[in-house]
Amino acid sequence: MNTEQLPRQLQSVQVMVRFGFRLAIMIGFAAFAGAGFGKGLVTLLAMSAVICAFAGIAKREMPLAANLNHWDEMTAYVALCALGTGIVQGL
Repeated sequence: MNTEQLPRQLQSVQVMVRFGFRLAIMIGFAAFAGAGFGKGLVTLLAMSAVICAFAGIAKREMPLAANLNHWDEMTAYVALCALGTGIVQGL
């Protein structure tokens, strides 16, 4: 199989599985954070959002593409980060 025949974009299901695995790993690391679970998870979510933004730029992905990509993953991390921040600060 030539590299020309390989798909250049991941399918949306693959991106959702990647998101789930990354989120599970972050929850695992946040459980052992010295600052506490909430603050640790919010920090990891914010860092993951920045990394996804850089990955989207590096791969030249379109933000509003038909398939899910790093930009959509970044948006989910930002939303979870905002939710977590509100919960940690006590709304």
